[in-house]
Amino acid sequence: MDDRERISASYSSGNVPLTPPGLEAIYSACRRLYPDQPNPLQVTALVKYWLGGPDPLDYISMYANPGDPDRNIPPHWHYISFGLSDLHGDCRVYELGVADGPSGFGFELTFRLKREPGEANPPTWPAALMQALARYVFQSENVLCSGDHVSWHTPLDGSESRIQHMLMTEDSQLQPISSILGVVNFIQIVGVCGEELKAAQHWNGPGIIELLRSKPSAGGPWLVTDMRRGETIFELDPHLKERVDQGIEQEGSNLSGVSAWCSWDEPGDNDNNSSDGDDDKENRKIKDEYDNDREDARRGSTETDRRTISQYESEQIKATLKKGLSSTHLHVKEESQSTSRKESFDSTVSSEGPTELIRTRSLESVHLKFNLEAGSLLPLALRGRIKHGRHFTFKGIMNDIAITLVSSSVVGSITDEEHPFAAHGTWLQVLIQDEAIDDMIDDLDELSNPDEILCPKTYSWPEKRLCITILPDES
Repeated sequence: MDDRERISASYSSGNVPLTPPGLEAIYSACRRLYPDQPNPLQVTALVKYWLGGPDPLDYISMYANPGDPDRNIPPHWHYISFGLSDLHGDCRVYELGVADGPSGFGFELTFRLKREPGEANPPTWPAALMQALARYVFQSENVLCSGDHVSWHTPLDGSESRIQHMLMTEDSQLQPISSILGVVNFIQIVGVCGEELKAAQHWNGPGIIELLRSKPSAGGPWLVTDMRRGETIFELDPHLKERVDQGIEQEGSNLSGVSAWCSWDEPGDNDNNSSDGDDDKENRKIKDEYDNDREDARRGSTETDRRTISQYESEQIKATLKKGLSSTHLHVKEESQSTSRKESFDSTVSSEGPTELIRTRSLESVHLKFNLEAGSLLPLALRGRIKHGRHFTFKGIMNDIAITLVSSSVVGSITDEEHPFAAHGTWLQVLIQDEAIDDMIDDLDELSNPDEILCPKTYSWPEKRLCITILPDES
C-alpha cells in the first residue's frame, strides 16, 4: 500500500491523524527554527476556505526572531502562512498529490518585518497582505516563484511609507520540506520602493534581491522589510544604478510580459501617410476610441460583435508567456479584490466561436496603442528583450487582446521577415527587425521618463508601416 492509499484508507476508516500530514510538516519546520516558541501567535481564518470563507490561508503564524547583531540583522517578526500547500490530504481543497511533486500550489508565503523598539506584539497587517496574495493565487492559479515581483502601488501597511511593492525570493532560513503530500517551498515577500521595483522589471528580480542583501538598512542578508526605510538602494549607494544598467546591457531583462491597457488595429493606407497637420485630430480620434473601449470593458459589454479569444489561442499564448505572465501582473491588488476581472488565460472563453478567429493572417500595417504606464515599458522591451533575441508581451487587462513583440531569433513566431505583422484571432505578433531596433530605442527613449510625456503622442515609422500611440493613464 503506497502513501496515497494509506492516507485515503485512514480517512475512510475514521482514523484521522491528530495533526494532518501537511500541517505537521510545516509545524515541524517551524519548531526546528523556533524551538523556544512552540505556541506562536496566529491569525486564523474564521470561516475556512473550503467552507465558503474568503481567506484561503487557514493560519498565519507570527514568530519573534532575534536577528543577528553580528551581521547587522535586526530583531524582526517572522510570518509564515499555512494553506497554499495541501495541509490535510483529504481532497477538501487540493487533489491528492505525490511525495515527489508539489503539495497544493507547492509553496507557502513568509514575510520578515523589522520589529520596532518596545513592540510587544506583531502587527497583523502582514497577515492581511498574505491573504490578499493567496486569493490572487487561488483565483488566477498563477503561483508565486522566487524572482517574481508584484506591483502594489500603495504602502503595504496603509501608511505613508515608500515601501509600496514586493519582490519574491526563497526564505532566508526555511528550506524546502517534503511530506507524503508533496514538496513545499517557502517564498519570502520582500517590501521594496517603486524605484527598486522598476529596476527589477528592467533587469531581473534576483539581481535586485542581491543588491538589497548587500545593504543592511535595505534588508540585509535575511531581507527584513523596514516600513520606515526612507531611502532606496540607489540613494544609499548611487553606484548600484550602474550595476543595474550593466546587467541590462549584458544579460537583458527577465520580464517577458505584463498585463496592461493596450489595443491594436490594421489602419488603412491613408492612416500611415497622414500629414503632420492631421496628427492632433488623429490623436483625439484615437483617444476617444480608446476611452470608449475602456468604458465598454468596465461595463462588461456583451455586444455580439466584440472579439473573443478561443481556448486554442489561449493555450498558444499561455505557452509563449509561461514565465512572463505567470510572474508579472500590474495592479495585483485590484485583481485580488475583484472576482470579475479575468487575468488567467485559463479563465478565457471556450473555443466555440467564429472559425475566422483561429486562423493566422498577415497584416500590411499595424497601429499599436498603449496607456502611458504600459508605454513606459517599451524602451525596456526593446533594449532588455528584443535586442537580446527575446520576446515581450502586453496582455489586455480588460479584454482578450495580446500584443507580442518578437525578435527575428524567436523560435515559433508566426511572423517572418516578409510578413512582420501576423494575427491569430486577437493575438498580434510584431516582428522588430534587427536593423530597426536601435532607431526605435532612440525614438522611444523619452518614454523612460513618463512624467515628461504629454499624451496622447504618436510615434511613426512609415517605412516599417508601424505606428504606436501612447495615451494617458486612467485617472
